[in-house]
Formats: sequence, structure tokens, C-alpha cells
Amino acid sequence: MYIYMVNDRLALLAAVEKGIAEGEVLRLALQHAVAELDGLGGTVHLCGPMSALRLVSTVGLSSGSVRPWEIIDQESPAVPARAVRRRGRVWAADGSAGAVRPGAAKGWPGTGLASVALSDGVSSVGSLTVVTGPAGEPSEEQWRFLEAVTAWAQERVDQAPPPTRPPHEEPSGSRLRQALKAVEVGTWDWNIRTGELAWDDAAMAVYGTDPTDFVPRVESWMKVVHPDDLRWTLAAAEKAIRDRGVFEAEYRVRRPDGSYGWTETRAKVVLDDRGEPYRMIGTAWESNESRSARDALSRALRYMSDGFLSADEDWRITFVNLEAEDVLGSSEEELFGRVLWTLPSVRQVPGLESRCREAAAKAAPTSFDVRMPDTGSCYQVRLVPLPDGVTLYFTDVTDRRRHEADRAAAEHAAGERATRIAELTAALAKATTSRDVVDAVAQRVLPPFAASGLLVQALEDGRAYNVGSVGYPQSFLDNLQGRPRGAKDPVWDAISTSGPVFVSSAEEYAARYPAMADRPHLTGKGSWAFLPLTASGLTFGVCVVAFDQPRRLTDEERTLLSAISALVAHALERARLYDAEHTRSRELQSALLPQQLPALPSCELAARYLPTEQGADVGGDWYDVIPLSAGRVAFVIGDVMGHGLSEAVTMGRLRTAVHTLAGLELPPDEIMGHLNDIVGGLGADSYATCLYVLYDSTTGICSVTRAGHPPPAVVQPDGTVRFPKAAPNPPLGAAEQPFESIELRIPEESLLVLFTDGLVESSEREIDEGLGDLARLLVDADGADLGALCDTLISGLLPVGRTTSDDIALLVARVHALAPDRIACWPLPEDPRAAGIARRHVRDQLAAWDLEELTPTTELLASELVGNVVRHGRGPMTLRLLRDIDLVCEVSDDSLTMPRIRHASETDEGGRGLQLVASLSQRWGTRYTPNGKCIWTAQQLPDPDVCLPSPEPFDLDAVPPLE
Repeated sequence: MYIYMVNDRLALLAAVEKGIAEGEVLRLALQHAVAELDGLGGTVHLCGPMSALRLVSTVGLSSGSVRPWEIIDQESPAVPARAVRRRGRVWAADGSAGAVRPGAAKGWPGTGLASVALSDGVSSVGSLTVVTGPAGEPSEEQWRFLEAVTAWAQERVDQAPPPTRPPHEEPSGSRLRQALKAVEVGTWDWNIRTGELAWDDAAMAVYGTDPTDFVPRVESWMKVVHPDDLRWTLAAAEKAIRDRGVFEAEYRVRRPDGSYGWTETRAKVVLDDRGEPYRMIGTAWESNESRSARDALSRALRYMSDGFLSADEDWRITFVNLEAEDVLGSSEEELFGRVLWTLPSVRQVPGLESRCREAAAKAAPTSFDVRMPDTGSCYQVRLVPLPDGVTLYFTDVTDRRRHEADRAAAEHAAGERATRIAELTAALAKATTSRDVVDAVAQRVLPPFAASGLLVQALEDGRAYNVGSVGYPQSFLDNLQGRPRGAKDPVWDAISTSGPVFVSSAEEYAARYPAMADRPHLTGKGSWAFLPLTASGLTFGVCVVAFDQPRRLTDEERTLLSAISALVAHALERARLYDAEHTRSRELQSALLPQQLPALPSCELAARYLPTEQGADVGGDWYDVIPLSAGRVAFVIGDVMGHGLSEAVTMGRLRTAVHTLAGLELPPDEIMGHLNDIVGGLGADSYATCLYVLYDSTTGICSVTRAGHPPPAVVQPDGTVRFPKAAPNPPLGAAEQPFESIELRIPEESLLVLFTDGLVESSEREIDEGLGDLARLLVDADGADLGALCDTLISGLLPVGRTTSDDIALLVARVHALAPDRIACWPLPEDPRAAGIARRHVRDQLAAWDLEELTPTTELLASELVGNVVRHGRGPMTLRLLRDIDLVCEVSDDSLTMPRIRHASETDEGGRGLQLVASLSQRWGTRYTPNGKCIWTAQQLPDPDVCLPSPEPFDLDAVPPLE
């Protein structure tokens, strides 16, 4: 049954009479293709120049849905383009049909697109595409039907007659008047290689295109050509390019109202230095009018007010109108056939021949002015190259140019005033501080007015205080600072009246303000403008512009200065608010950062903090150094993303949290996990980076954990610089536990350099480049003075004159190892004898360290710690004594059970051991180890300059250990 239906459709198409128009052929083929596939609609595209496909026919689809397919690049992923490239069939299911599939943005209901190529037997000339319905991909029989339909269409298109013009009608009066107005011919320039297309205004009118809607591509011309005329018109253009000849064609173009009108075009192909075609330049004109209308057009050219002449390729005059005869000083009979450059009137115009020849060589329309030496008249010459010559228009623009010069002078003066205000407005908009406002006024106001002095004062508590100045001696400014209101004072006159005060000379100043007659002499100024600063209805200051010489300002200058003072007032009001807010923000930020670095035997420290120089908000960069037990120290640096008070507060919260968590002796990865929870609880937009480095001076091992932060730089004593490859982990607030850490052993006297990204990264430098620059500076720098090293790094990575767009925090530490003779460590047995053994070790070691006065207390502490492990812990025990900034006693075991202080009642047998430990030691605590836990105590070392009595000896071996 299906085969019969297909054969019927093909038989129906075969019965169509020959000689029908090309558009009708394509429409019939598309209708039968859509119907046979039970499709929703379809399109036909034909190949054009520059690998373009032009939509020439549609069925079942709205104009809005197919608009993206009007012009398609043959190299695009669109289905019609793919069919042309393959010269065969293409099927694309919904979702893979290409970015320009009709209706893709609206959710096209079809199941896909089926497309077959239109071929002339040698290459693809287009494609036929069907939007398929519920049936989906065509069957093999349907594909063969589509190929048969396209073959029929190609055969009938080849047999289609060229389009015919409607019969001419004699022009009516209105049509004749319209023809008489059309005295110009549109010109166009097409770059064959790039597809760029240029139309002049006349060509825009010929092709019915609004200049604001014109896209300078050859596709814009393809869109306006009638679909039935497109194929043979393109063929004529391609033949002209191939033969390097002339392109002539008459075809229909779409008007703005949707109708079509006839146009003619003539163009020549321009060759490059190698003789290859690369441009086509031509003219176009409407050709709807009849021969009589064309004759009327010639008469209009003959008698039009502008001079007009045409010349052939050898510059011989072929037509000249009456106005051109008058300009050239000869009649038509004398001019016709003569070479233009042989005319005396032309030779008198300097440069006319060279400019015309240059314009013709470029093959592009051009316009320029010439002045006739005998009459002084100014003419605008418009030269339009044609395929077989040139045309020249001469328009008398003498009066127009004089009016334009007068208008230009007036506009220049007004433009200078507007430019001054615009430049000042832009500068004041960027100004953030009061100093910025003063600098902007000094740079943008003083030079245009030839002024030499500027003074800005603001009121506070009834007194005038200096905000900024230029061109005044410091002694004079000190005398003005905090001046109260005076009876006769130009500053207070301007403030009290809210109006400007202008003083044109020193004599006028002395006459108006006799009590201040010496002031002009003190300042060396000759005239002044006192401009009140008023914003929000309140006058809060004055801006004084001074001149070296006496000067009476014009009304225009006074008006302009008054307008400028209003701009300055609003900018200064905003800047003063910024100054106050900025001061409070800096004070808060300073209070949240470390006030001083701790003095530790395990390291030397230096740090720097540079706030951003852009904007009013403070940042969230911070650093810290936290001393821990057993000669360990934590170096921390972080950056809360963003700028503002909230970020600074978040920075303070994180710094406090790090201190608390580090004091609990938690491992670095756990500390980072808790910080991540804190930042995550602040909101979805809160993020921070952090680097935590834990250094153990007893082992020389560093534990490094970072969350989205740059790695530290490690500078070894031999000058080698490396950046440990610690796992970066995501920033705090976006990470998921657990955090990864690395451990590395660093030699004694190595440098640890911690920094925020503002030091090494900017809009002009990637972070990898910045890290490389940092490494080179560290290799070359002398690290003896850490403070000087910080300054060297900052000056090297942030050259003088460059402002910082981000905060910068820098922390440098030179690490020291605890000497082996200050460390003592012993293993202990897992039985009650361990307490006695520990006490003997303590006595012997403290005697060796000359710390006998701490022996009784330390024995008791060691006994209690060991007894606690014997009773509640497990595994082998280790006793360690450290003589650092204080005396540390540690007992380690393999148990993970942490001891805690309990409040024992009078009847409890135990629970007092840790209370005794807490009362006897200066500090105590616990921490996890890789195999278990460690309990430690710290006692202050005795001052060697203070002699204390020796305590009464007693035998602790006879005292059982407490819990």
C-alpha cells in the first residue's frame, strides 16, 4: 500500500507542467515531502556565496520559528548544512539537531529533522528538510522518496524560465516626480573573501534597508533578493568572479512593506597583486520606471542644481550637466570627449587630479572639498567609481562651510566647558577620600582657568578646618586652621550667604576686608573666587580658587565655577562620610589583627599587613602565631573572600576560633574541619581560605593543612626555595571533611613564608607567575633581618606606583630546633612500678639541668600522670621532659581515653589527681598522638637572678600515686 502511495505522489509531480517558476517547484516538492513523512513542516535552503545557505521556501512553520534559519553557515552543525556537506541524507533526533534548529528555544514538538541534499550532479546546491512528527526517523522507503522528490525538483528548477518583468506603463505625474527625485545611484563594495559588504545611503534606499538594521555581510543582500531570482543571480555573480569580468543583473528585492520591486546592478571584479579576485564593486538602482521615466531622469540630471559629470575609464567626459558646465567654464560641446585633467579650470585646483585618481584606484566612493582659486567658492566633490568609469558630483558648499565653521567655533567653546565639567565629574565620581576630591579639582579646574591656588575648608563646630590645598605656604595654612567666624571675612561671607564671592584684585580685597588687607601679600595671589560648598540644602564649607594676577572673571566663567562648586560639594560630602567610615573600619580591622607577635625560642617572626587601596571597605586577610605545648607553634594565615565590615568581623571570629581550637591541642585537619563548619554556618555566600602550619621544634616536623589557600614557601638554609605540594582542599564553606594534611621535615634555621593571594596574584599576573617571582626574590634576598625581608618581598612583588586591589598579609618565621640536650625521654613499664621509675628519671634529669628546686613538684606531677595511665590507660608508656621556655613534663600511652577533672566529694576514693596536677602546674593539657594520647604539664622555670630556699626533702617513693 505504501509503495502505491509513493508512486502516486511521484506520478503527480511528474504530471506538473514544465516551465513553472522556481519558487513554485520548490514549494510543491516540500509540500509532498512533508505530507509523505507525516511531518509538522519543512524548509528548503539554497547555497549562496561565502558558504551561506539561504532559506527560500517553508511549509507549516511560522516566520518567527524559522528566523534563525534564514541564513545558515554551511560549516555549522545545523541539519541542512550537514546534508549539503555530505551530499546525502541526514537524520537528527530532537536535542541533537544543532544550535540553530527552529523552535529549539521554545521546545519544538517534533521528534527530529530529516534532510536531503539538492544536487546538480556535481555538487550540492541546497537541501530539503522535514520536521518529523510522531513517526520519528524516516524509513528506508521514505528516504528514497525524499531523494526522488529532490531529484525532480532539481530537474524542474533547471527548466524554470528566468523571471519576467511586468509590462511597462507610462508614468503618471506622481511616478514621474518620483523618478525625477531619484538622481543618485547606490554603490556597494563586497569583499569576496571575508563576506563583508558595504552599502552607501543610496544603496540602502535601493534595497529598502534601514541603516540601523543593516548588518555589513553579504547575507544581508541575500535576505532581500526574491527567492525565485536568487539562484540565477548568484550564478551570474559567481561567473563574473570566475571570469574576472563584469557582473550585470536585473532582479527583484523585497521592500519594507513586504512587496518586491525590480533593481538593476552592474559591478566589476577587483583583483589583488597576484591577479586573484578579492573584491566586487558596483552600483545599483531601481528599474521599475519605464523608458520615458528614464528619459525624465536624464533631464533631471541635466538641470539639477548640483554639478554632475561622468567619465569613462580614460577620464574622458561622457556626460555633463549645466551646473558642471558653469563650474568648469565650458559648454557641453567643448567638454564632451575631453580628458578631464586637460581642462584649465581643473588644473587650477591644487591636488584635484591626484585625489580623484587615488579615490578611483581604491575603487571606493569618496568625498572631499576643493576651493576654486578664481572665485573662492568651496565645492564638495563626490566621486563614485563605476565598472566602466566614474561619476563626479559638484555641490557648492561655500555658505554651508562658513556656517559650519561658525557653529564649530561656538560648539568648540561650549565643548571645552562641557569637557571640563565632564572630566571633573568623572574624576569626582572616582574620588573616595577628601584628598582625592581636592586632587581632582586641582587637576581639572586650575589649569583651564589658569589658576594657581586652591583651598578647600569645611565647617566643624563653628570653625573652618583645612581639607586640602594647592599653591599656598604651610605657614599661611596653619594660620587658617580652625579659624572661627569673623565679621568681615570672604570665606564666612560665602558660607553665610551660600553665594559665591568674587574679588578681582588685591586693592578690592583690602577695600572690602580691611582687617585682612595683608592677606594678599602673604599668599602672593592677585584675585580670588570664594565658592560655597552646599549639599543637601546645607552649606558646610568653601572652595577658594585663586589667581596670581588681578582678573575680572566673565559671567560665563563665574557661572561655570559656580556649577563646578556644586559638583565638588556633593563629592566632598560623600568623601567625608567615606573618611569617617573608613577610619572606623580600619580601627576595627586593626583591633581584630594581632597587636604584636609573641617572642618564642622556637622561632623568629616578622609580619606585614597592607590594606587594599581601592574602595572604602576593609578586607578579611589575617594571620596569627599561636604558641602550643612541648615546643610546638602554629602559624596561621587566611583570607575571607570579599571586602566590608562583615568580612572583617568574620575574620575576627575565625581568628578567635583558631585560638580556641589550637588550645584544645586538636590536629590541624580537625581544626580545619571545625573552621569549615563555622564558615558554612554563616551563609551560602560566605567563603574563606586558610593555611595552618604546625611546627614541632623537638622533631623539626611541619604539618601543613590548607583550604583553598596558596602553599607556604620553605626557604632552606642553603637558599633553596620550594612550595610543598600540600593538598589544596576547597575553601572553607565549600569543603567537605576530612581535610588532607602533609608532614615534612624542615632543617633548622629554615624560613617559612606564609602569604595571602593578594601578594602574588592580580589582574595583571597569574598566581603561578607570582609564585615564581616570589621564589626568585627569596633566593636573592638576605634573610638575616626578617623585617627587611618582608619589605623586600612587598616592594618586589608590588612595585612603587601600583595600587593594591586586594589586601595583603605576609608572615615570615625562621624556625629553631630545640637542642637535644634539652630533651629527655624514657620508656616506662606497664605496671605500678612505673611511677617510682618516673620519679627517679625526673630527679636525675633535673639535677643534670640544675633545676633541683623543681624536683619535688615535677616528681609529684610525673607520679600523678603515670598513675593515671596505669589505672585508666593501656599500652607502653613514655615519659618526656622538655626544657624550653618552661619545663614540660609529658606522659604518653596508647589509650585514646582523655582524662578530665572531676569534683570529688569527701567520701570519694579518687578523682583528685587531676585537681592536684592543675594546682601544681602553670598549665596542663592533653593531645592526641598518632598512637594514642599525651598528657602534659608546664612549669615556669626559675629566674636565675632570684635565689629561693631549698624545700625540705621528702621521699615520694613512699607515697602511692593519686588518681
